[in-house]
Amino acid sequence: MTRGAPERGTADVAGEPGSVDVAGERGAAEATGGQGAADVAGERRQLIGIAYRLLGSVAEAEDAVQEAYARWYAQPRGRREAVASPGAWLTTVTGRICLDVLGSARARRERYVGAWLPEPLPDHGEWAGVGRGTETADPADRIALDESVTMAFLVVLESMTPAERVAFVLHDVFRYSFPEIAGIVGRTPGACRELASSARRRMRAERAPATSAAGRAEVVRHVKEAWEAKDITALVGLLDPDAVMTADGGGLVGTVLRPVEGGARIAQYMIAIADKAPGLRLLERSVAGAPGLVAQHGGVTATVAAFDALDGRATRIWVVRNPEKLRLWTPS
Repeated sequence: MTRGAPERGTADVAGEPGSVDVAGERGAAEATGGQGAADVAGERRQLIGIAYRLLGSVAEAEDAVQEAYARWYAQPRGRREAVASPGAWLTTVTGRICLDVLGSARARRERYVGAWLPEPLPDHGEWAGVGRGTETADPADRIALDESVTMAFLVVLESMTPAERVAFVLHDVFRYSFPEIAGIVGRTPGACRELASSARRRMRAERAPATSAAGRAEVVRHVKEAWEAKDITALVGLLDPDAVMTADGGGLVGTVLRPVEGGARIAQYMIAIADKAPGLRLLERSVAGAPGLVAQHGGVTATVAAFDALDGRATRIWVVRNPEKLRLWTPS
């Protein structure tokens, strides 16, 4: 890919289940030779979007992209000028860095205290530092909030092998061709096609049928009202009998270490939390592009919860309490 990116293959995935089209982000990646520094820097939004979906962490995504740029500028000027498509070069290097990170992440997450969940994204206007010209606002501008960043989508990505995840995200989300992906994962285009197909089957099998955003918002609103009223009967009625709640505290704050299963048990847990946290303020907010709840104490975000719902009831709740994953949720 250092001498030019192969033609993008998109026709073969049109309308495939599990496919999410954010190809509009890719204009910068179609770079040609002779790019200036500003054009190369303009690839950053595309790269951050790819790296976040691959790693599920804004901080790790930024680190991966920063490393790719460091490798780009470490090359002699003549070698950089010989690259016909710097965008393709940067994408290849970022993808390989993410693949390495994903490989080591499995071992790290085995040592993680409790469940590990992806870092949830707030709406752009809700990011800490927005409007102040600070670097903190940058990631929001570089990651499009769409179906491919919802908690439900990212959690399924976590169940894939690193190679499956890279092949699926690059092909089905960002519309890279299999020859391009082959150059990143070090396999043949045919093998990459099989990886993406396997990932697509996993996505279809593990993702529950989704309700509309309006339907989810209504469920979230009713859950908020019942939780604030400490109405356990209402909460039980709003939770699917087979609902599952997964919480991520990272060992830094108190939370359940294993998923809580069953609507009645989840409702009891929520009421217990409300009793132990007087003064907690609940806010309806967009969490990773979908309706969710944010709990604040003294103006500081303590919890971000994402929901899946079906037939008027919450089926999955993902609760992020690890403060390292909430740094973008509290204005500084």
